[in-house]
Amino acid sequence: MRVDFLIIGGGIAGISAAARMSHLGSVVVLEAEAALAHHASGRSAALYEPNYGLAPVVELSQASGAYFRSLPNILSPRGLLILAKAGEDAVFAEDIKVMDLPEISVEAARAIVPILNPEVVTRAAHADHAWDIDTDLLIQGFAREARSNGAQILTGARVSAIAKLAEGWQVQTAAGVFSGKTLINAAGAWADTVATMAGVRPLGIQPNRRSMARIPAPGGHDVSGWPMMFGCGEAWYAKPDAGALIVSPAEEHPMAPHDAWADDMVLAEGLARYEEMVTEPVTRLISNWAGLRSFAPDRVLVIGRDLREPDFFWLAGQGGYGFQSSPAASQLAADLIGERRPEASADLIAALSPARFG
Repeated sequence: MRVDFLIIGGGIAGISAAARMSHLGSVVVLEAEAALAHHASGRSAALYEPNYGLAPVVELSQASGAYFRSLPNILSPRGLLILAKAGEDAVFAEDIKVMDLPEISVEAARAIVPILNPEVVTRAAHADHAWDIDTDLLIQGFAREARSNGAQILTGARVSAIAKLAEGWQVQTAAGVFSGKTLINAAGAWADTVATMAGVRPLGIQPNRRSMARIPAPGGHDVSGWPMMFGCGEAWYAKPDAGALIVSPAEEHPMAPHDAWADDMVLAEGLARYEEMVTEPVTRLISNWAGLRSFAPDRVLVIGRDLREPDFFWLAGQGGYGFQSSPAASQLAADLIGERRPEASADLIAALSPARFG
């Protein structure tokens, strides 16, 4: 089967790209697993905080806001609360400056989250400019748009070989052989693996494990209105989810690409950092899991044609910003591939281009 665009990866990067590219030509998405968003996209904290990340990431995230707000029920209010203890003043000051959070009193913070420990929490900052993302609704919306324009989205299509042909690419998968003019690498943790299979120089995209635990609502509180809480320096975070709390040690441990699982010791250390800041102990876990957040060496997304193989397009290195940047990232990808004038600035395009790695 031959198409205009072959997309490897069925997470948020690949599915959002499929929606955009489906307006430009024929599209096939090849997802290795039995369902879309099986890996990092299915294990995300799912927060839209447009000031989070380095400057190019923030620009992409802010440019995605109009798309999110144009669709019903994608965003819902959450808010953000950053907490510090004694000795963390410098880190706290940097966090609230970068994320544009006004400081509030510990008493005001306890009025928002009553389990905060006033004997440990020394400073707090809070803002409303953070929203939950309905990640399933977002992915299904992009998938529906892609399919309505004739795109095929295939699961169980693990790639086993990639060959460069005169007229494009040939990809062998468990679901058959596919060929296309442009190959879009949206393979997440496997982005460098896909590049190597294609004979393209990898960029040093590194998967990093992040573990999470779901715990019962502390002390039987209604947590639905609580903000997402961060220990300053992102030493841990906690976020309400379906009547419970998700708590993460916020670790970044380099890993080879694989179907990740949580490390018990890392989880225990992270839960201890969270417990120190609150009055309610963690008595049991409902569940735990982990995902791989993949970063380029400079921690900025990679969006653009490969410097040496222009029919090989990178859409990778999303790190923890994949969902919140996906509308603008996928639109930029389509603009670059379609040779249209992008809305993104020239500086942003250069900052995201794989050409920056030489």
